[in-house]
Parts: sequence; C-alpha cells; structure tokens
Amino acid sequence: MHIKYNKSFIDGKFQSLGKLSFEVLNPANEEILSKVNDGGVLVTKKAIKSSEIAFKSWSKLTAKSRSLYLENLNKLILDNKNELAKLITLECGKPINESIGEVLYGASFIKWFAEEGKRTYGEVIPTTHENKRMIVIKQPVGVVSAITPWNFPLAMITRKIAPALAAGCSVIVMPSYETPLTALYLANLTSKAGFPKGVINFIVGKDVSSMGKILCNSKIVKKISFTGSTRVGKILSKQSSSTLKKLSLELGGNAPVIVFDDADIDKAVDGTISSKFRNSGQTCVCVNRIFVHKKIHDKFVSKLIEKVKKLKIGNGLQKDTSIGPMINRSAIKKNIDLLNDSISKGGSVLTGGKIIKNNFFEPTVIVNANMKMHFFKEEIFGPIAPIYKFENDKEVIEMANNTDYGLAAYFFSENISRCWKTAEKLEYGMIGINEGLISTEVAPFGGMKYSGYGREGSKYGILNYLEIKYLCFGLWKKTTF
Repeated sequence: MHIKYNKSFIDGKFQSLGKLSFEVLNPANEEILSKVNDGGVLVTKKAIKSSEIAFKSWSKLTAKSRSLYLENLNKLILDNKNELAKLITLECGKPINESIGEVLYGASFIKWFAEEGKRTYGEVIPTTHENKRMIVIKQPVGVVSAITPWNFPLAMITRKIAPALAAGCSVIVMPSYETPLTALYLANLTSKAGFPKGVINFIVGKDVSSMGKILCNSKIVKKISFTGSTRVGKILSKQSSSTLKKLSLELGGNAPVIVFDDADIDKAVDGTISSKFRNSGQTCVCVNRIFVHKKIHDKFVSKLIEKVKKLKIGNGLQKDTSIGPMINRSAIKKNIDLLNDSISKGGSVLTGGKIIKNNFFEPTVIVNANMKMHFFKEEIFGPIAPIYKFENDKEVIEMANNTDYGLAAYFFSENISRCWKTAEKLEYGMIGINEGLISTEVAPFGGMKYSGYGREGSKYGILNYLEIKYLCFGLWKKTTF
C-alpha cells in the first residue's frame, strides 16, 4: 500500500518542519511502512497558533452548520473504509476484520455528535425575584488537544474530535508516533470534508514529552483529552495544573471477568474470548483477570482452551486471522516477564506461552493464578489469560475490586438479583453483564479511580467540551403591564 501522507497537517495543508524524521514499522514483519517528518516542538507551536485563529470563526457557526461538516466527514470515512482498515492493520497489526470494525466504530462518533451538537440545550432558571431573569447557556471551551494511543489509531481520534468540533472547539490531534499514518489519512479526509483551515490540526513527532509539555503549559489550549497509561496521565495532570486546564483522562485498566456458578458457560467462554483476545489483548478494556467459581472451573477452562487453540495467528491482512502481532518487541518482553513471574509463583500454562516469530505471541491460558502474581495488579496488555478460582460472591467482589484501576469489568450470571447486586458493588465505570463487548457511541465510556475521569461518547461526551455560563438579567425599567 502506497503511503500518501507522512507530514503534520497544519492550517489545512501537510507541512514538513525541521529535518528530523522517524520510521513507522509494520509489527507483523518489522518492515518500514514510511518515514514521517518529525515536527516536534516546532509543529506543536505552529498548531496552537493556527487553532487559536480558527477557533474565533468556527465557534461562531451555528451547531447545525458545524454538523454538516461532520456529516461530510462521516461519509468520507465510510467511503474510504477499506483503505483506512488496511492502513490500521499495517501499522498496528490487528486483524483486518477488527480494523474494519474500528473504522465503523470510529465513524459512528462522527455521526452521533453531528446530531448531538444540535442538542446542547441551555435552560431558564425559575426566578427568585420578579425583576430578575436567570438563564444558563453552553459555549465551547476553546482550543482542545486530543492525545491518542496506538491501539485504535482512528477511533480514539474520532471519539475525541467529534464532540469537540460539534461543540465549536478547534482541535489539535497528537497521535501516537507508533501509528501516525491512519491519523494523517484522516487529516486529508477532514480537508476533503471542507473543514476551514486550522479547525483541525494534526501534529506528529517522537519527542512526545516536549510536545505534550508545550500543550499543557499553553494558556491558549483550554482542554486536553488523553487516552493512554496512568503514568503519563498523571504527568499531564501535573503539567496542566499551572494553567488550570480542563482534562479528560481515559487511563489504564485491570478488568476482571467473574463467571458465577449459575452462568451460561458457553456464553461466558465466548464473551471472555471476545474481550480478552481482541487486538491480541491490547486494549484498555480487555479482560485482565478471569475469576471462575470452583464448581464450574474445570468445565469452563476446558471449553476455553478448546476455543483458544482454534484462534489463528498470522498477518492481519489475511481474513481468517484472529490473532495478529503485538505492537513491538517491548510489548513482547513485558508479556514474557509477566508469564515467567506467574510460573515462578505457582501458575501452570495449559496452552500457548511462546513467541512464534517477530512480534507474534501465542494466546496463553494460565491456571492456578493467585494474588501474588504481578498481573493481578498490573495491566497485561497482551494475549495472556490468567484464571483464578473463587468460592463465594463476597470473596470474588473483593478480589475484583482489589486494584487501583476502575475502567471496565464483566461478569456472567443468570440470576437477576445477583446481577443487580454485583453491578452495584463493582468499582468500575463500565460493566458488561453477560456481554464481552460493551463499547458503543451511544453509551458513556470512561472509568474511575486510577483509570481516570471524564466520559466519551453518548450525550455526556459533549459536556466535556462546553462551558456553562449563567446569565442574570435585571429588569429595572418600570413597565405598564
């Protein structure tokens, strides 16, 4: 596939700034896909200025006018679905069917907020005095920066820019240097959709620390929306404190799945696999810890292994591939270290556990998992499935909540009373009940505790990009009626 766009997109055009560049690799074979201009600090400063100017006019448009631009972009994304999906697979490795799913998922946010932007209603507050009238209106926060990860190179961008643009904000997108090519392809589509220059800028570079610091310290940038690790989220929070910037942080996870003794085992196995091994386990809502009641443990494990062994490992461009490569050698090393730690502490590998070649790692099932193992508290972000036994509801809920993170959790039960009580007691922002795939544009996405704050998607998602302004009218002039 010929790579067309390899420069930052500023002021409505692709630009090279500076002489540095970096390589983008295909994780499946480690071949160079493209060399991308490393704009770094220079392009970041230029993007801030461009966004500041563009905001003044973009924010004055009606919500309906802005929605038309978003509708155009949605159509272009869908028209270029196959090209985008192939590019996603090439630079992050996920199977092509998953990539197509990501494109459709990403486009859904554009479509949703094209409509939701027209529903940012204010309100009239009942007056406390006959000569006063009180009104609340909502206005865009200003220039916004969206900092996105490599594992969803399209959808994590659209999930952020769609509500920002609909609200009337201009946006600076800073994609991961691991996967910038999809973002730059999207940049070209925003141009084709007719967005005025400077309304959406895309900056690429490897010196993310310096680029992020400039965004955080800028008084012009009023808000940052970040998806990534808790470690980096804390840094951004600290750096943004001097400018009292608004933040939305979607950070790390440690998702449990609980399989109760009354669960439909086949449904639980399918739901666990769909969550655990999606994108080779490299998503923030992937199942991290599998808790199975002792009564059904062996049956569940047997069925799980049977299906895991059928998962086909290979290049994501092959349509029958279900497990693609991990993103890089560092990711492989982390999973090997976690695996070795679990074995040293009593874990038994029933299937998988080996590096095949390059960045391919076998889907792995471990039994006899315990709380001493590192992946009990640490996000795996890979295709390792550790299974823990439990005896009763109280015990397993305590185990599930025994983590600093609170993004997503899952459980399987056919008892409606147990479902309600468990859902209420789990300390997570999103709960899948007899379901392994929970993300959708119509529902709020986000967590609690060290998994961050703020919500994306749904009617709540646009609120992060709006200021609430209170207007108090004094009616002092005497009237005759």
